[in-house]
Amino acid sequence: MTIRTARRKLTAGVLVTALTGLLSACGADTGSAPNQINWWTWDDKQAAAYEVCASDFEKANPGVNVTISQYNVADYFTKLLANFVAGTAPDAFQNSPQFFQQYASLDQLMPLDDLMKKTGYDLDRFSTGATTWRYTDGKQYALPLDWSSAALYYNQDTVEKAGYTASDIENLTWNPDDGGDFDKVIAHLTVDREGVRGDEPGFDKKHVATFGIGPLGTKDFTGQTTWAPFYASLGKHVANKPAWPTEFTYNDPRFVTTMKYIRSLSDRGFAPRDGEFASAGNTPSGPELVGSGKVAIMPDGSWSAAQYAQVPNLKTGIAPTVTGPDGTTRGTISSSNGNNIWSGTPHPDLTWKWVSYMGSAACQTKASGSGSFLPSIPAAMDASARSMSARGVDLSVFIDQQKNGELFASPAYGNGTAIQATVEPLFQSYFAHSRGEDAFKEMANRSKSLLAGEK
Repeated sequence: MTIRTARRKLTAGVLVTALTGLLSACGADTGSAPNQINWWTWDDKQAAAYEVCASDFEKANPGVNVTISQYNVADYFTKLLANFVAGTAPDAFQNSPQFFQQYASLDQLMPLDDLMKKTGYDLDRFSTGATTWRYTDGKQYALPLDWSSAALYYNQDTVEKAGYTASDIENLTWNPDDGGDFDKVIAHLTVDREGVRGDEPGFDKKHVATFGIGPLGTKDFTGQTTWAPFYASLGKHVANKPAWPTEFTYNDPRFVTTMKYIRSLSDRGFAPRDGEFASAGNTPSGPELVGSGKVAIMPDGSWSAAQYAQVPNLKTGIAPTVTGPDGTTRGTISSSNGNNIWSGTPHPDLTWKWVSYMGSAACQTKASGSGSFLPSIPAAMDASARSMSARGVDLSVFIDQQKNGELFASPAYGNGTAIQATVEPLFQSYFAHSRGEDAFKEMANRSKSLLAGEK
């Protein structure tokens, strides 16, 4: 078994246009041997993690060879489209909900219902993620590979020096009017280059040494790790339906006030502006920002937990996202990547055998030991938590989110690529103050048209 890495720069829009005209002319011959399975991912950590599963699978199935290929995420989806066109796509591959509708509508994904029925495979084994991969035709097109959510990572020494405890950070209450306890804590954790805190006279917002909170003025149109938990603490989610939404409610007054508050954090110098730390096209990661002391608290994804633990001389705490004005409402997006089978695979039964093994407690327990992703099978999740705890990483925040019903599934939606390309520049323009609140009405109108399938 080999893991290959490739980097290519292709234009997704060109490939999408080409795809619609060339699919009928493409053959389904991948050129792979009868007992060869090709599986693709964009995640180098999952590529390495599933290597152990591939080895076990090959031992249990003599003569079968599993090849895992990992490609840079910037190139991954355009490369998939190119291989759909060429008829050389992998037998199975990791997919994001953003591209589910596009690939399914082009008949590039194999429905799994008959294979599950044939082999007695039960989706109830998954705690989250399975419903995301049910298409509008009612069929299941993927097994969840993982799930993720958001949390607040913080430098314990910085927090303690400011006079706060772990309990203070774990119980931050927020409201869009004055920011609540969250605002007070973030202001006090912010320190300018002269050592003056953000809530003290003489604070210089133009020369900040440590920001209280990491970047929140995001261009991300779903806001999983940034604005979504704030909006959810008001009892709201941006998608108007849990599956296949027809609207993203960007023009809801509560959404607008949430964005207004978040923008105020960077205006007051408590959070960095977009691009604040970018240099030569590179932006430091959350662990780097917290480890360097540039940020006291960093909103980040569950996938980063192991990385924070690897930063030298950094004691990291992981706190849940904020609660709303009522002091109890808390929510965060639970996103789940899927494991799809290409409809053109020349050996669907063998590919399903591999994919269903990846969706087993045995495989996910072994693969999740790296801590790079949260398994969707509870027994594997518990095993991962134990493994990471032994390495000094406490995943209890994410387990509690699930147990307390604080997760809401990221829905599959249509035209994800077009929505991203349309909405993200509007977010950027709002946080740069080149657009006002009218940007949200435009976001809502344009995303509604795109969700309806319009161009």
